[in-house]
Amino acid sequence: MSIAENLKGVQQDLPEGVRLVAVSKFHPVEALNEAYAAGQRVFGESRVQEMCAKQEVMPADVEWHFIGHLQTNKIKYMLPFVSLIHGIDSYRLLEEVNKQAARAGRVINCLLQLYIAQEETKFGFSPEECRSMLAAGEWRNLTHVRVCGLMGMASNTDNDEQISREFRSLHGFFNEVKAEFFAECPEFRELSMGMSHDYRLAVAEGSTLVRVGSRIFGERVY
Repeated sequence: MSIAENLKGVQQDLPEGVRLVAVSKFHPVEALNEAYAAGQRVFGESRVQEMCAKQEVMPADVEWHFIGHLQTNKIKYMLPFVSLIHGIDSYRLLEEVNKQAARAGRVINCLLQLYIAQEETKFGFSPEECRSMLAAGEWRNLTHVRVCGLMGMASNTDNDEQISREFRSLHGFFNEVKAEFFAECPEFRELSMGMSHDYRLAVAEGSTLVRVGSRIFGERVY
């Protein structure tokens, strides 16, 4: 099947209010252009240098999401155009994005990454760490970042029940922190959960953003 056909298949799985981030990392610009021609406008990249190179040659109305583990020395290169950073996994990183965004004259939308998987390969706050950070309140003084929600990755397992349980726990935590810390912030509405192998489970548990790559573009080209 073509990229356009794959894209249509995924879009048909998504109810109204759930947006698709086409994970285009490691794929050539030609593949992105095919998805663009089929109507896709939101693309996710995990390497700043690769995203910057693609942004230079893709149409201006593309919405770029950074979905990888962000190194502080790379932040400045994507700040002029990035729409959303999915993986803020420490207060220090949020602070650094704020500092560099101030220099760039922008307010950057960010998601706090929660560690929900039962494995050692994922980054993120634990719920306790995130709750403590939000309760401390220092983030409210960071005027060049906007916390728009949470992101999490489930365990890499074939156990659908476990995956659903992890997504459900993150949705519950999202509702908790929204009520306690973001009740007056309508922009706090995004819950980024679900990838190619589990996005349907994520949608069922309340995801608003799904990050789908191989199901659209095929296996990664390294």
